[in-house]
Amino acid sequence: MTERMGRRRAYGAVVVGTLTYTFLMFSWFSLPAYLPVIIDELGLSSTQAGVVAGAVPLTYIPIALFTGVAVDRVGPGRSLAAGVLIYGIAQLVRSFATGFPSLLATTLLLGVGATAITFGLPKLVSVLFPPAETGFPSSIYLVGSAAGTASAFALGRPILGPLLGGWRGLFFWTGVVAIGYGLLWAVVSHRLGIDARNRAANDADAADSSLTLAAIRRDLTVVLTHRELQLIVVVGTMYLMIAHGMQGWLPTLLEARGYAPDRAGRMTSLLVAANVVGVLTVPAVGDRFGARRTALLVCGLIAGLGISGVIASELGLLLLGSVVVTGFGFGGLSPLIRAIPPELEGIGARLTGTAVGFIFAVGEIGGFLGPVLVGTLYDLTGSYTPGLALLASGGLVVAVAGSVLRYQYGDS
Repeated sequence: MTERMGRRRAYGAVVVGTLTYTFLMFSWFSLPAYLPVIIDELGLSSTQAGVVAGAVPLTYIPIALFTGVAVDRVGPGRSLAAGVLIYGIAQLVRSFATGFPSLLATTLLLGVGATAITFGLPKLVSVLFPPAETGFPSSIYLVGSAAGTASAFALGRPILGPLLGGWRGLFFWTGVVAIGYGLLWAVVSHRLGIDARNRAANDADAADSSLTLAAIRRDLTVVLTHRELQLIVVVGTMYLMIAHGMQGWLPTLLEARGYAPDRAGRMTSLLVAANVVGVLTVPAVGDRFGARRTALLVCGLIAGLGISGVIASELGLLLLGSVVVTGFGFGGLSPLIRAIPPELEGIGARLTGTAVGFIFAVGEIGGFLGPVLVGTLYDLTGSYTPGLALLASGGLVVAVAGSVLRYQYGDS
């Protein structure tokens, strides 16, 4: 553990930082929660709705790697503060959207802020904890992320939205709260000296962590050519395709099958709750038995099985169980793709932001295509089955990549 910051204080910093993720995911998934209403009010096609639902992941593709490099050098304190302020402003402005172009533009801006949160939190954990102790702190902020997603469906649509006058009021006030919290985090992180700790760690490393072009090029070469990390990128791509595809379209799919909006929201919240169980249990079990790569394999198979069950079951307990299995499967993948990079030889804490940025820069291609393909295939066929089958195949790809990691590089 760190010398100047005690264990309790380090965990406290992670908890406070976690709320930046909670507010992000509430803002992000308030759109899928209200998607059927927004489709009708703004006159969106299913393809346009899929593009908007996948717009945040789309943002990661061109800028994630560069955001990761910046986070490694600027530090998680200021990076997280900037990210919250950006997505808070985007969510506020998104409440005034009048059609597809304005809704898409503001959602893309939200995605810019989201990248700083996604890479800033793993960097925060790597600064405060040694590699062997990053599993549980990573689970903390991922639980906060899931809480934000679940709240968007369980509270945002059925409770807060009606109280605030609908989706526009919900978006506006969510943005206001996020902006306020971003300012608060900036003060807290400065008082804790988080970025100062990051600078001290970088200065102590023999490698050059400056913003010079030569230093950045060297670090990018290390990250982009790392063979184990490349396989984690494959896992991350499939994980994000499944996660965004299921979370983005499950409420609409359930309503199409006859569920009332409130019930569809609760079922989607159940998906997120199962995700939380996977987040908490899978990395703990993997660390306990030294089997993180095996855990990737198993979670991929579980996610694929769960989505297949959603396809096969229309209503009832089988559908409920399939949703739970799906959430658990891709929930277990989430902390693993963040916890493994700091332990890889040549990566470590210094390049965690860049490594996770690489995972998401490529991975969010899957995150974008998941919702888009589900919507596009529905427009073409009139059925959600082809899109869901594509998501289920992603689970098999994860299992194959996990097997290669396990048998070529060993478990850990």
